[in-house]
Amino acid sequence: MQLFFNPDINETTEQFTFPKDESKHIVKVLRKSTGDSLHITNGKGWLFKAEVTLPNINKCLVTINSKEEQPERDYNLHLAVAPTKMNDRYEWFLEKATEIGIDTITPIICDHSERKVIKPERFERILQSAMKQSLSCYIPKLNEAISFKDFIQQGFEGALFIAHCEETNRKSFKQELRPKTDITILIGPEGDFSIKEIEMAMANKFIPVTLGDTRLRTETAAIVACHSVAFINE
Repeated sequence: MQLFFNPDINETTEQFTFPKDESKHIVKVLRKSTGDSLHITNGKGWLFKAEVTLPNINKCLVTINSKEEQPERDYNLHLAVAPTKMNDRYEWFLEKATEIGIDTITPIICDHSERKVIKPERFERILQSAMKQSLSCYIPKLNEAISFKDFIQQGFEGALFIAHCEETNRKSFKQELRPKTDITILIGPEGDFSIKEIEMAMANKFIPVTLGDTRLRTETAAIVACHSVAFINE
């Protein structure tokens, strides 16, 4: 099954016209013709089965025949991850985390951050592509980049963690995990969180944790955390 994405479709939609680029892909590449079926999601949990009504390469018209809502996960995972120096590494994290399962992503700008500007439009395209690849009907929410200080002062629910590399009293992230629990975890930049940031997080009830015995890259640490949460909830 190939999944298409459009955020404007809802439960009441009866017909829908694809934009030019996707219309060309459907008609010229996939060679879909009148009566052929397509699957579409709005990224909000709905899966729509549609039938090609007018296979035009500029405006491919489809008719919605059925709809089904995917159940939500019984936990919510929010990863706040500092942008990496090499942008492609962060994009890799976005792709893999979406495939594994994540709900919210917030780029946080830290004291040791070397990259402080992101490209949200490109990140959104990566999230959309990964969602379709994994045949999920939920697209993660990508928040705007925010400073660590401003982020940490927001109100959070559920279990709160900060993963860092300082040789202090840290708990095992895997041992602290509980199924069916909302989780927010902070992952720092290449230079790790500063001591001030770690203390600030702890003062705001974030538990310091380790993700293993080896020193991990930012994007690797984020994926380890994401997979650990998914695994405990299987």
